[in-house]
Amino acid sequence: MTTSQSEQTRLLPVLLEYDGTHPGITEYVDAERPALRAALREHGAVLLRGFPLDGVDGFDATVRALSTAPLTYSERSSPRSTIKGNVYTSTDYPPDEEIFLHNENSYQSVWPRLLYFFCITEPDTLGATPLADTRRILSLVHPDVREEFTRRRWMATRTFHPRFGLPWETVFNTDDRAEVERLARSKDLRLEWLPGGGMRTRAVRDAVHRHPETGEEVWFNHITFFHHTTLPAEVRSGLLELFGEEDLPSNTYYGDGGRIPDDVLDHLRSCYRQASVRFDWRKDDVLVVDNMLASHGREPFTGPRKIAVAMAEPYDPAAGTGPAAPTEG
Repeated sequence: MTTSQSEQTRLLPVLLEYDGTHPGITEYVDAERPALRAALREHGAVLLRGFPLDGVDGFDATVRALSTAPLTYSERSSPRSTIKGNVYTSTDYPPDEEIFLHNENSYQSVWPRLLYFFCITEPDTLGATPLADTRRILSLVHPDVREEFTRRRWMATRTFHPRFGLPWETVFNTDDRAEVERLARSKDLRLEWLPGGGMRTRAVRDAVHRHPETGEEVWFNHITFFHHTTLPAEVRSGLLELFGEEDLPSNTYYGDGGRIPDDVLDHLRSCYRQASVRFDWRKDDVLVVDNMLASHGREPFTGPRKIAVAMAEPYDPAAGTGPAAPTEG
């Protein structure tokens, strides 16, 4: 497909560097909130660089200044450690592994509208958080593939095995089965208890959504990220040997349960990679991402990379609204 003029000129992320006008980052955010929100709507991500910032406390204050209080990481799909309050480490995967591009919590019924990243320690080499415009990704998806997912939707399956990976008690923040069942109903999850203490959930979601502010259609899902063919070959073969395809910790299908062809998944991964851009982290960088307008991932890296993450502004597409962010006046 051809690239539109707006796609050619859209920056990702927009770089805003400290010029000394304001004493610190929260004062800058307070003064420039309308412009920052407008830049997020247009471009999908903003990188704040060089601003005076008091560590994790200053990062938390930045989240609160532009959005509201950071969200608790619930129905989690990746291992994270709490740094302070609702500020977490980025995914605790080995440094030599790539984390493929995805949109945070797009497999859930409610997700954060904004993501915040804070560079505590920059890596020695690589370690970027690549970004991909979801409008651009959608424009690259073949019309037949898009139509198939629009018609059939997509399904995320997650199987929780005792003593392997994230336990369901951690994912749902409770070991009370009745409470988990209540949460599953509220999140539109089909839940199945398995012999030996395991559990499986199934969720059928839309692949294409409309951005609640701009009205633009976006490619917003975990179809490729959760599918076992996106895993490194050695990891994938090990999991298949342990569990078989049906009992993999995560996988995706068409919404009616049909298998997604390998060539379709190859095509989708190529769309993400074609739309991907990168930048190198610097200490104290703060990256703000509109979760529906930009996918994010992680390069492999060397050195002591430490990135803090916070999420804000939950959005419920069924209701069409979320809690109001601070006013722009």
